[in-house]
Amino acid sequence: MAKRNDLRPIVKLRSTAGTGYTYVTRKNRRNNPDRLVIRKYDPTLRTHVDFREER
Repeated sequence: MAKRNDLRPIVKLRSTAGTGYTYVTRKNRRNNPDRLVIRKYDPTLRTHVDFREER
C-alpha cells in the first residue's frame, strides 16, 4: 500500500494561458512553501507558458 505523506502533496499545475491544460506533480512543502510556478509546454498552444499551482 502506498503511504500518504503530507510533506510531499500532489498538486495540479494549470496553464496561465487559459487553455485549461493541467499537469499533475508532487512538491516538497519544506523547500517550496509558496505556490509553484513552472514554465512547461502547453500542447494546445504548442508553446511554453507558465503553469501555476492551484489547490
